[in-house]
Amino acid sequence: MEPTTRVNGCVKMEGKTGSMRVLVTGGSGLVGKAIERVVKEEGGAREGEEWIFLSSKDADLTNAAETWAIFEKHRPTHVIHLAAMVGGLFLHLRKNLDFWRKNMAINDNILHTAHEFNVVKVVSCLSTCIFPDKTTYPIDETMIHNGPPHTSNSGYAYAKRMVDVHNRALFQQHGRRYTAIIPTNIFGPHDNYSIEDAHVLPALIHKTYLAKRDGTALEVWGSGIGLRQFIYSLDLARLYLWVLREYDEVDPIILSVGEDEEITVKDVVDAIVEAFEFTGPVIYDTSKSDGQLKKTASNAKLRSYRPDFTFTPFKQAVKETCDWFAANYDNARK
Repeated sequence: MEPTTRVNGCVKMEGKTGSMRVLVTGGSGLVGKAIERVVKEEGGAREGEEWIFLSSKDADLTNAAETWAIFEKHRPTHVIHLAAMVGGLFLHLRKNLDFWRKNMAINDNILHTAHEFNVVKVVSCLSTCIFPDKTTYPIDETMIHNGPPHTSNSGYAYAKRMVDVHNRALFQQHGRRYTAIIPTNIFGPHDNYSIEDAHVLPALIHKTYLAKRDGTALEVWGSGIGLRQFIYSLDLARLYLWVLREYDEVDPIILSVGEDEEITVKDVVDAIVEAFEFTGPVIYDTSKSDGQLKKTASNAKLRSYRPDFTFTPFKQAVKETCDWFAANYDNARK
């Protein structure tokens, strides 16, 4: 292990220089697994880079001492911060306080410990649900703090907003260039497919799989009229690497398909039904909540930097995700 000294209250690492050691928190989740695949299978890693993917088994990041120990063990130069308490609409409605407290603890521990260890850059992952409930559309990066978020997930949303507050304060006080990405609805392999607690698309994949297997109707919660933008986890992973290496702003950046690719929940159902070749009846339970009816996000900032980036077509990405879930049904999180 390399020796350390303290300079201005921060840990200075002696020994290796010039190499990039990237610590990925939440490395076993949806986005972490996608980044791992891009790094290891698509040649995303560059010479001299070392990638460390953490899971919740490695440390309790709500605990400051355990967080410190993980940084001391791995000595990262860069951090991709994905770890969070996450869930779908109905879990948020039940556990708003838990979402606030756990995410505040995790984010404060990661950002403060990264600063203490002189980490060059941290890129955290936020969500479009952090934006004000009452707003104009499309939403963009300048509007995060313009009003309260939707009450259905206010604990999570406020905790995530505080990452942006923390990043700006670190820059103001210490010159740190820590930033955050704001993806729209992410989906792909290695998601949480829990029918009760997952996000809309993976929950619908699980429901449709079971309906086809059991010869039953597919029951969709809500009316299906809600509008959403979706980003495939592998596309997000490719963009995440670009942000880590090239994007130099402290201000966050929305990573998403364009406004013209916003689709209804019914469109999502139709794509999943097609992918599974499900031929049974589809019933919409309109007694269940639709959540926010829209949260259209602008990707103009992304396009100003990356006009060349090509997103995977939605139906192709849904088909790949459905195929993965079917092939890994026994081991998938559900």
